[in-house]
Amino acid sequence: MSNAIGIIFANSGSDNLQGLAQERPIAAVPFGGRYRILDFALSSMVNSGIRTIGLVTPHQYRPLLDHLGAGKDWFLERKDGGLFILPGVMHSLAGSKDTFCIKDLQNNLEYLQKDYVENVLISSGDQIFNINFRDTLEFHKDKHADVTLIYKAVNPSDDDSQDQILLEVDGDQKVSKIHNKHSLEREELAPLNFVNIIIIRRELLLDIIEKYGSYGCIGLMEILASNIEVLRILGSPTNSSIGTIHTINDYFDRSMDLLDFKVRDQLWLGVDRTHTKIVDNPPTKYTAQAKVSNSLIASGCSIAGEVTNSIVFRGVILEQGCRIQNSIILPKCHIHSNAQTNYTILDKSVIVHGENVLKGSESHPLVVLKKTVI
Repeated sequence: MSNAIGIIFANSGSDNLQGLAQERPIAAVPFGGRYRILDFALSSMVNSGIRTIGLVTPHQYRPLLDHLGAGKDWFLERKDGGLFILPGVMHSLAGSKDTFCIKDLQNNLEYLQKDYVENVLISSGDQIFNINFRDTLEFHKDKHADVTLIYKAVNPSDDDSQDQILLEVDGDQKVSKIHNKHSLEREELAPLNFVNIIIIRRELLLDIIEKYGSYGCIGLMEILASNIEVLRILGSPTNSSIGTIHTINDYFDRSMDLLDFKVRDQLWLGVDRTHTKIVDNPPTKYTAQAKVSNSLIASGCSIAGEVTNSIVFRGVILEQGCRIQNSIILPKCHIHSNAQTNYTILDKSVIVHGENVLKGSESHPLVVLKKTVI
């Protein structure tokens, strides 16, 4: 078992998901047919031997609690440790761009004080990845690091996010500079993207909270950047696929990535599985008229139409003659005969009556809000 506890910031929201995060944080948005985005960070911590995990939640936390329960499906229903719900400050869901707000940590100081582990592993809850942190925790310990920042070597010019944090790391893996992408000229861009995952000494984190807790919602990364000369901050690379969900295009593209077997193999089919809430649905029923190609279909569905290059969640009904292309259909939707969707995202429990045609584009997918009837 790891000598660390975990914290997942699951209270980030976005106005750029066109309603998918209107009544839920990004962490609670359904993904990949049966998961929530939060499942990936949570499962990675559990698979790394971390058995005490705190979840910083927004004021709209009901979807998270409905999904997680007591944490049984993640092996966190325990007498010692387990899953802790940590209320965040109210502004977090409204779109604060500070990375790991100190006020959220100060608000839950008791969680950090009552456990005497050496380190705290902190992750955002809006990313898709599968990482085992055991080696990184060993690296952090062996190098006597104050802080270890996990990064991925990519070409930053391929990332449109202006909020991306970039690192410069020397030959000894010491972080020499921490940049915000928007503050740099293109030719100055550092080649290493920080992936919003931190390992930090627990006592150091408590000292930071005590010193900076009265500063308002200052981000932990901003504090680390201003103290880079006095702290031993190291970088640790990851080869895992990292997909951050900030916009509707992020959500659509990362979802469509799942149709690539190599991506599914890395996320789901290795030794470290991604855990999620277990639902005892019957197998999906396919009629003689069903046609399915290059798609992911979850359990409990009834498929009588045509599905191509799409992801269909649990409990969806697709009647005969309907045509689903390049679309994401969330749980319990019902699409009637001869209706069509293309580059469309249907939120939960949407009903589309026959003959309707819903069409977006690859760069601008059409989003239909929860429980809409068309």
